[in-house]
Amino acid sequence: MEEITRGGQFLVKETKCENVFTPEDFSEEQLMMRDSVKEFVDKEIWPNKNRFESKDYKFTEEMMKKAGEMGFLSVAVPESYGGMGLGFVDTCLVCDYISGATGSFSTAFGAHTGIGTMPITLYGTEAQKQKYVPKLASGEWFGAYCLTEPGAGSDANSGKTKAVLSADGTHYNITGQKMWISNAGFCSLFIVFARIEDDKNITGFIVENDPSNGITMNEEEHKLGIRASSTRQVFFNETKVPVENMLSERGNGFKIAMNALNVGRIKLAAACLDAQRRVTSNAIHYANDRVQFNTPIAQFGAIRYKIAEMATSAYAGESATYRAAKSIEDRINARVAEGTSHQEAELKGVEEFAIECSILKVAVSEDIQNCADEGIQIYGGMGFSEDTPMESAWRDARIARIYEGTNEINRMLSVGMLIKKAMKGHVDLLGPAMKVQEELMGIPSFDTPDYSELFSEEKEMIGKLKKAFLMVAGAAVQKYGMDLDAHQQLLMAAADMLIEIYMAESTVLRTEKLAKKQGEDKVQEQIAMAKLYLYKAVDVVTLKGKESIISFAEGDEQRMMLMGLRRFTKYTNMPNIVGLRETITTKLVAENNYCF
Repeated sequence: MEEITRGGQFLVKETKCENVFTPEDFSEEQLMMRDSVKEFVDKEIWPNKNRFESKDYKFTEEMMKKAGEMGFLSVAVPESYGGMGLGFVDTCLVCDYISGATGSFSTAFGAHTGIGTMPITLYGTEAQKQKYVPKLASGEWFGAYCLTEPGAGSDANSGKTKAVLSADGTHYNITGQKMWISNAGFCSLFIVFARIEDDKNITGFIVENDPSNGITMNEEEHKLGIRASSTRQVFFNETKVPVENMLSERGNGFKIAMNALNVGRIKLAAACLDAQRRVTSNAIHYANDRVQFNTPIAQFGAIRYKIAEMATSAYAGESATYRAAKSIEDRINARVAEGTSHQEAELKGVEEFAIECSILKVAVSEDIQNCADEGIQIYGGMGFSEDTPMESAWRDARIARIYEGTNEINRMLSVGMLIKKAMKGHVDLLGPAMKVQEELMGIPSFDTPDYSELFSEEKEMIGKLKKAFLMVAGAAVQKYGMDLDAHQQLLMAAADMLIEIYMAESTVLRTEKLAKKQGEDKVQEQIAMAKLYLYKAVDVVTLKGKESIISFAEGDEQRMMLMGLRRFTKYTNMPNIVGLRETITTKLVAENNYCF
């Protein structure tokens, strides 16, 4: 079997552009699926944004039913349970293009297809899957996920909801309070997490939504954004749940919750992509139409700066998300080929790339917020008005940094999981980190390198950024060992270095592959975006690397590491950033939309 890169190995293994999947690699079937989803959104969702913004919850439910009729809710469900049984890339593709018009529908769709359906598909018994999954796949039923409690948010395993076995052993009585439950107002079943006796870990249950069975709800929450996404508190009072509705094994709920979140994180990144495209396109339309000082504002350098940055972050997000999605799909297929069940293969495939899932969740959720913010700024006063699409995009974007694990949690998780993988021997960080230390002690080369090939300097720079991360992370682990978790600001800074490395490399590799296929002259704007993203990534690595080093190193060690950081973040040929932005914006303004 061909060797497949493991999660986190991007940091220590060179990846060739031919080995990454990009949006330009979509098959005819995938393009047809994409166009079908876009047609649905453009016809049914986008023209009715005002209904979502006016908290029309019934309309959200109506649109979910239509999505079910179109088959969009069943993409990831195996054919044996009424689904399409498509691959992980297809799942992300549908999630991407169905989510861009409004965060209300995006949240309802994501909560149902992901954390509402997936735990049963991946952890359910055959009887559970046969009973529930076909109804969820068709949209006859909708699912919701009850994990968060007033005292249990990021610390998901600390929930107080109790499950008590009945005297006759036929059912559990569940009692407790859950909050921020998406789809609660129209769901047919809940995935509920509760603790049995004094178990260390929570347990998952499938609970049908029957108000006569001790289930009550508060009114809809009034939220900053995602206004027509049904969000309620749910109360369980001696709710009877048959023992056969336990999901997986007793005490396995925390694992179910964490793996569901891993999938949710990459799908959340995908769900932010078309939102960025739409915001960017709308901003370009407005900038071309709005005339000030007898000139369309799209011709002003301050506006062109914003358009270039917005498009570049969207392009980078696409590059990294689909790269990771295909890595996961390849891992799943490899395990299936070895004889593993699809259920186990998908679980392990996603778990393998949990680091990349956390990276993407953070990067893309912050990019859509910045993109929407700049969109408002380009619209000026009109951007602050509910009559334009920018303010709702900004409000909807804000939740993406909170759910599926806050970005702070995900930053710390990405570095923490990488170190754990290294300790298990799944990723060799120690060897490369030791080589970086030896390199620091040696005399640097003063030879003039040959950078005649496209991206030769950029790829060398990415390699140096990896060395900078290994230098910082290696020294931090040596200093703090297992106590590194207690140094959260250091972990956060290291995570920002890690995130920028993956995003920049994905963008460069996508563009290199595209240039080889179409010719450099045909993709000058994409080349400019890849170089622009890397330039900014180098700045982040420099800043966060310096912050990290100064936080734990002193004296000669600090001086040596700061010298190394300067070496690893130094360009030989600094790109003309203003020129790159001009190249990008000229194309976008001429096309009058995001066109990559």
